[in-house]
Amino acid sequence: MKQLSCFSFLLFSYLMVTAQVNVVFNVSDTSSTHLQDNIYLAGNFNNWNPKDSNYLLSKTTSGQYELKLSMNFGTYEFKYTRGNWNSVECLANGADIENHLIRLFNDTIIKVNIAGWKDDFAIVPSKKTATAQVHILDTAFFIPQLNRFRRIWIYLPQGYEKNKKHYPVLYMHDGQNLFDEAASGFGEWGVDEILDSLMNAGKKDCIVVGIDNGPRRMNEYNPYAFGQYGEGEGDQYLAFLVHTLKPFIDSAYRTLKSKENTVIAGSSMGGLISYYASLQHPEVFGKAGIFSPAFWTALPIKAVSDSLAGKLTGKLFFYMGELEGEAYLQDMEDVLTIIGKKSPALIYTITDPDGSHHEKAWRKWFAEFYNWILADGFNNVINTKD
Repeated sequence: MKQLSCFSFLLFSYLMVTAQVNVVFNVSDTSSTHLQDNIYLAGNFNNWNPKDSNYLLSKTTSGQYELKLSMNFGTYEFKYTRGNWNSVECLANGADIENHLIRLFNDTIIKVNIAGWKDDFAIVPSKKTATAQVHILDTAFFIPQLNRFRRIWIYLPQGYEKNKKHYPVLYMHDGQNLFDEAASGFGEWGVDEILDSLMNAGKKDCIVVGIDNGPRRMNEYNPYAFGQYGEGEGDQYLAFLVHTLKPFIDSAYRTLKSKENTVIAGSSMGGLISYYASLQHPEVFGKAGIFSPAFWTALPIKAVSDSLAGKLTGKLFFYMGELEGEAYLQDMEDVLTIIGKKSPALIYTITDPDGSHHEKAWRKWFAEFYNWILADGFNNVINTKD
């Protein structure tokens, strides 16, 4: 009886992964501003490609747009674009909308009325939200390994100027999205507000260094060649962090320089490069925050994990939202299985059933990550679901 129950569960799981349904995406452009333009479907089923010819909607005789697909059972997020993220759908007043969410278990028709397109509205400057602890270290810090310049942010804990303490350092990618709404194109993590609150509550304090991304983000945050983006530049980017930026920060600020006090963290492509940094430079980055890692852009990462996992001896925090897509979650779980078997590193895993792939989701779990990753002691290994 026990064997039969196990078999039934496995059969159900198999059917959930392999069963397909017919889905019709039906769109009305009620904005009436771009009736001759192409409309594309972009979601977690096509790597959020805003101009994927396989997801181009056809115009019907009634003037609507339609796309018919066969899709696996599961949960998906999507939006419509006219070919790029500057021309994504929005509300009638130009305000951003949340991703559309669907859970597929049977044949479905999904109807959406598009009220507006983002590029039809003037860009309204966002208000500045960075706290007094955030400063621009340099607007054009030179990256010799890539012959580029980049803005660098720094968060200094309250009281830094009045004491002689030395602090751990957290290095984070996509600096535009960490502290200030005015600098972000997608919303901010609120790192400074969260840390101010945590430190006022007596939690451990820390310096945070934010490195802006650039136009070659997909290359800089990937050690491997990927699709139309070409060769990866992840090793050069990490060489900049290890050999240029960290020595500068350690010389200019009162830091604790050891690997136990040096953390690297980021999301999506930033999650990928943070994990890769912990593999390739465990002597520098003893701790890492790996949020929604884009492992799907780095096909060799599992083989490299298998080869280098034995070097991981620190603390690794992983987050993924179930709404990001089963394939992406599976990629992360595959990597976790590898390092779980081969590495003595401490691992904290969050799988949020309601979590998605955006700054709001990463902000939700930042305090949890921070409190665990900066905690003293190494007896708090956790694997959990929200």
